[in-house]
Amino acid sequence: MFKWIAAIGGFYLFRYPGAIFGFLIGSFIDNMADSGGGSRGPRTVFSDMTRQKVSPADFELNLLSLCSIVIKADGKVSQSEMDYVRQYFVQTYGKERSNAIFRTFNEVNKKREISAQRICVFLNQRTRYEVRLQLLHFLFGIAQADGSVSTSEVNKIEEISRYLKVAFRDFESIKAMFVKSADTAYKILEIERTATDDQIKKAYRNMAKKYHPDRVNTENEAIKKGAEEKFKEVQKAYETIQKERGI
Repeated sequence: MFKWIAAIGGFYLFRYPGAIFGFLIGSFIDNMADSGGGSRGPRTVFSDMTRQKVSPADFELNLLSLCSIVIKADGKVSQSEMDYVRQYFVQTYGKERSNAIFRTFNEVNKKREISAQRICVFLNQRTRYEVRLQLLHFLFGIAQADGSVSTSEVNKIEEISRYLKVAFRDFESIKAMFVKSADTAYKILEIERTATDDQIKKAYRNMAKKYHPDRVNTENEAIKKGAEEKFKEVQKAYETIQKERGI
């Protein structure tokens, strides 16, 4: 298959980033050949490939693409948000690998427009629901990096959450961790302020089980860290309600 030939050639010329870029271009050519020029059009690496498991390189590039969409959501490119993404990638993958990911992303981004819906279709077929929840948590973290989460950023992340087929209550729970209100702790636990103490305890057990880091079955370190952060927010929300009610 041409993608492997291109990946080997890219590695020989430009080492790791060349291998990734060669693989992407080779996949594009292979998919064009598979499409046969029919009415469905060419398939790219972001198209429907239900029988293939997402590779770390594919996941990282798709994650970076969603980061780019959120950064641009309010019509301006915030340096603090860009720094947040770069720092996160460097801490997670190391400087050399992160630079390779960013270079590959920049090359691919020049050749096509980023489609949130297409990326989410790709991820839906290859990631568990728990992983997609942590993706939203990470995207809200980017939006908050400049000090506040704007309405346009919330709307864009909500749009992405719909594409990722995330339940609205789960979206509202994650949103409450970044957009504070008087009922923040209750929203995080997905309950009403009128809930009984027993209902609150049950909600906490359910949320702690849902967002426990062990349930995020992924090799991606960035998403694992996001799971740990979200789990801590659930614990903090429960502790806040406990103090408020004297439970």
